[in-house]
Amino acid sequence: MGALAELEAGMADLSTPMRVYVAAGRFTEPEPDLPELAARIRTLLAAIAADDAWRRFLPGYDPPSVPEICASLEAVETHAAVSFLAQVAAVDLVWPSHRHLPVETAERAADRVVSLLGPAARWWTNHDAECGAVNGLTPLFDSLLAGTDGEHFTLALQIADD
Repeated sequence: MGALAELEAGMADLSTPMRVYVAAGRFTEPEPDLPELAARIRTLLAAIAADDAWRRFLPGYDPPSVPEICASLEAVETHAAVSFLAQVAAVDLVWPSHRHLPVETAERAADRVVSLLGPAARWWTNHDAECGAVNGLTPLFDSLLAGTDGEHFTLALQIADD
């Protein structure tokens, strides 16, 4: 199995219907950086907004622009990416005692994804670690972790209404 297929499989293991949306792919642009990753985030947000499960909660929603998405992201250290990715996949944003996935399952899949991207991968979230605030990408509750090794990317976004 190739690297992209393994990333896609690992991310699929982290998804939960109508709650945790994921994407993995290979960049087509030369020397992709944060704007190219933000464009992939915008595509994922548009897909969520078009999903029948969320359309009624997001009437008239247009995902933020690529520069707005870039501005909402904070760097995450690679050593913290596994636990953060597992949390996005497993722990409900609104009801933290509720689990979308068993924690062990999420941690195993997250570890595999982070390992596939490697130690030099760069990771971003819409959380401000210093103050605990979330730079929402939607009008609802959302939590994002995005990573790239400069060739491949992974995205996990949990969305919840109240």
